[in-house]
Amino acid sequence: MRLRNFSVACGALMLACGAPMMALADSPTYQQPPAPIDQILDTKPTPSVSISPTGEHILLMDRTNLPSIQELAEPMLRLAGYRINPRNNGPAASRMNWLTGLSIQAVDGGEPRAVSGLPQNARLTNVSWSPNGQNVAFLVDAANGLELWTASISDGRARKLTNGVINAVSGSGFSWLPDSSGLFALTTPVSRGRPPVTDRPPSGPVIDETGGRVAPVRTYQDLLKDPMDEVLFDYYFTSQPVIVNLQGRMRSVGDAGVLLGASLSPDGRYILQTRVKKPYSYVVPARLFPTEVVVTDLNGRTVHQVADLPLRDNIPTSFDAVATGPRSVSWRSDADATLVWAEAQDGGDPRNPAEVRDRVFMLQAPFNDAVVTLADLKTRYAGADWGRDDAAIVYTRWFQNRSEARILVNPSHPSQTRVLVERNYQDRYNDPGSVVTEANARGRQQIRFSPDGSKIYLEGEGATREGAYPFLDAYDLQSGQSERLWRSAEGEYETLVGILDDEGRRLLTSRQSQADPSNLRIRTLDGQVTPLTNFPDPAPQLAGVNRQLITYTRNDGVQLSGTLYLPAGYDKDRDGPLPLLMWAYPAEFTDAAVAGQVVDTDNRFVRPSGSSHLFLLTQGYAILDNPTMPIIGADGAEPNDTYVEQLVASAEAAVNAVVELGVADRERIAVGGHSYGAFMTANLLAHSDLFKTGIARSGAYNRTLTPFGFQAEQRNYWEATETYNRMSPFTYANKINEPILLIHGEADANSGTFPIQTERFYAALKGNGATARYVVLPLEDHGYRARESVGHTLYEMTSWLDRWLKPQTTPQSGH
Repeated sequence: MRLRNFSVACGALMLACGAPMMALADSPTYQQPPAPIDQILDTKPTPSVSISPTGEHILLMDRTNLPSIQELAEPMLRLAGYRINPRNNGPAASRMNWLTGLSIQAVDGGEPRAVSGLPQNARLTNVSWSPNGQNVAFLVDAANGLELWTASISDGRARKLTNGVINAVSGSGFSWLPDSSGLFALTTPVSRGRPPVTDRPPSGPVIDETGGRVAPVRTYQDLLKDPMDEVLFDYYFTSQPVIVNLQGRMRSVGDAGVLLGASLSPDGRYILQTRVKKPYSYVVPARLFPTEVVVTDLNGRTVHQVADLPLRDNIPTSFDAVATGPRSVSWRSDADATLVWAEAQDGGDPRNPAEVRDRVFMLQAPFNDAVVTLADLKTRYAGADWGRDDAAIVYTRWFQNRSEARILVNPSHPSQTRVLVERNYQDRYNDPGSVVTEANARGRQQIRFSPDGSKIYLEGEGATREGAYPFLDAYDLQSGQSERLWRSAEGEYETLVGILDDEGRRLLTSRQSQADPSNLRIRTLDGQVTPLTNFPDPAPQLAGVNRQLITYTRNDGVQLSGTLYLPAGYDKDRDGPLPLLMWAYPAEFTDAAVAGQVVDTDNRFVRPSGSSHLFLLTQGYAILDNPTMPIIGADGAEPNDTYVEQLVASAEAAVNAVVELGVADRERIAVGGHSYGAFMTANLLAHSDLFKTGIARSGAYNRTLTPFGFQAEQRNYWEATETYNRMSPFTYANKINEPILLIHGEADANSGTFPIQTERFYAALKGNGATARYVVLPLEDHGYRARESVGHTLYEMTSWLDRWLKPQTTPQSGH
């Protein structure tokens, strides 16, 4: 990390702790939150679970708790939109969720068996089942890189296949061969040598020139900055494709190249490669660099070029805009080697009128025949689920009106298509569910059909006013009718994990309720249930918390809701109103009825983790969680043109609701949020006097710094200048007369929430005499990961609310 960044981070932390500038030796240290928050943070997390392709075993994966700040302090390079760890050629430490152990359990019963043979204190990632379900493969973090390992289901032993040579900077680093005999992997080239020297003085200035070409660009992070970054990018992103058998013997496949992706065809005979090439760009990430998309055989010979794409730095900023040329290139999962891709027919610009927006193409090996048009789409291609030669489902989406369609196509006769669903994808009440897929014999996801082939299965959340009750339906492809096979019971939230038998009557599910943590069980459609796991409550200290859905109405008639949490043991008649924190995140809608949908969560098991605001329940605070803040633009209107008015109206309705319930009083209500919720918080303090104080984490506050769109805003600053200025709390810093706590990760990579957003907002508040506190968390990204950072964040939040919402003899002044 550069010295400048270190100085900024430490200086901000000094401000946060209220100390004057001082010697580094006297710098403030991380603080711990009050009990029992600290104990809950250190509780071992519940294992993750994965089911085998055959449905015969489950894999229990032990997870690390919050990493230490020392782990986050590992070297990190920011290159072309990626953050990588140069030590192991994998993602940066802030992006990793390491596993610490594996156990195998038979679905039909028996105790879990721990996988043996792993290194002591092993850190694992990217676990993947072999197509035949007999092995799992994974990466192990070693001192000199990422090693490829496998573990046998039969004997439970782990075996190392390679040294630390796997290159996982842009993906998982490996995948199984379709016959389970070995793995295809990307490795660091044997001849690449030591890392380039980067401390040389620059050879000249960095220059860019427009040439008068229109090229709007969003606020991308971690871009290349200079020729030295280009050298580093080439060094770390150059990969050598290889085949590794289960004995660890490795052979190269073709030449090394700067690869962002490589995938085997389902029959294992070809490799689809995405290779970037120069000239690189300093204004867009690597995925938009000049790119060749090619198909090679297993000897590395190029047999087909899918696309030779130029630099794509001129894509319109509309969310429905795409680059021209082939995109979303992939293999059809139910065929030996058939390519599928989409191409825009409107120039990639949704402002251009067009009957056909996207055309989907297919081309099968050996890639010598004419390209086949699979479907012409009225909106944008959003992927496909493949089933068999006569049945696949193509998905489309259009952001402008929040619409989606699901289209049944016949790949053998592409003219035979039928629209199955057209809907508003924000409409939770009328969601028909997602198509159930399963791994086929080659390990590729494929639609699961009923035994007679006439039906597919749909699984969904089952959202209703009374709660979400997941379901499994059988959908008849001819009649379009659904039959409900199973639905979660009242008071429970039980989701489908997998179907275990050919008839679709034996299910693996995960069941939870308000009092019971999520655990796996086997259930049959005739009602028999067999428990499979028994994971305990990770935070029994919160078992007595009271939770209820409350509903209320905005002054324009829009239905609103929120989940009200009250501390364990609270009695309204005895204890009276409590200090309350309202934690929210606005959302944009095009339909008021959809915006007003209410779904009770009373059947869910809820426990806080990370830096969750719900930890404050242990400190005597009531929480109104996710009070809905809909920003509605009906009938073609732009939602954000009335953002402030709708936001304040929603917040006022929420305040009135909790006060009328008698659980809060108007003088002790705080508002807070993370990211766009932080933006909301600052706006509410600027445009209302509803709240005593606010907490804003990792937000953006000046929309002129995101001039080509943000969140759901598609217009640029020059098209909607008044809206941008009106929505920017920075513009109204002189109107914020309530105390505000600002927290931001020093290494925030989220598009639009550069750390300078909070830095400049704090300066504006300070310059106008506001009461504000500014905390910068060293090394942290948009979400906070390190145990020290999470603990300190919760310490700051608790201390801040205690200071402003709980009675004190002598009020404290801000900084």
